[in-house]
Amino acid sequence: MREIVLDTETTGFDPEGGDRIVEIGAIELIGHVPTDNVFHEYIDPERLMPQEAFEVHGLGDDFLRGKPKFAELGQKFLDFVGDAKLVIHNAAFDMKFLNAELKWIGLPQLPFDRAIDTLDIARRRFPGSPASLDALCRRFGIDNSARTLHGALLDSEILAEVYLELIGGRQPDFGLSTSSGSGSNTIEVESWTPPPRPRALPSRVTGQEREAHAAFVAKLGDDALWPK
Repeated sequence: MREIVLDTETTGFDPEGGDRIVEIGAIELIGHVPTDNVFHEYIDPERLMPQEAFEVHGLGDDFLRGKPKFAELGQKFLDFVGDAKLVIHNAAFDMKFLNAELKWIGLPQLPFDRAIDTLDIARRRFPGSPASLDALCRRFGIDNSARTLHGALLDSEILAEVYLELIGGRQPDFGLSTSSGSGSNTIEVESWTPPPRPRALPSRVTGQEREAHAAFVAKLGDDALWPK
């Protein structure tokens, strides 16, 4: 099962108001395990960076000037994600920006039902508790000390660890459904059952423990179920 964990950084909150994507970071998971297949690009937004946004991610005009424009990267991004599910924290925000950018250059948009929203999963699992990426790192003991500023690739790497914890840690046969009352947003995790051991593990019961157990069973009488 292929999934893409992704994050974006932007110039603001509203693509329809002129805000643009300035960074995309995405990593591939196969069977919930990260691979070396990564998509990471800084993007020239073709506009000035507002100070408030710069204070969040530290990507300024001088750094972004000369970087590829989204029109040059859009198809490459679509080729990378393919038909995989998209694991995103606060998916509505990133999907809104990605689809706006794709629409402006005439490329197919991403159906929202492909998104797995880890913010929504966290709120369902821990109602009333903080559900930011930093809060979830604290809850699961994930090291995010390198996250002094927001960065799309670093946040994707951290989110991949958070996602695995949200769906049950690294246990391969665990499944989680977050379907709402209307039956939407259902996550199905592939089940996997480990094969039997080629050799049984040796018993840890001592001879003294066996004798004590036999004496206990003998006291139960002939009608006890255990000897049968």
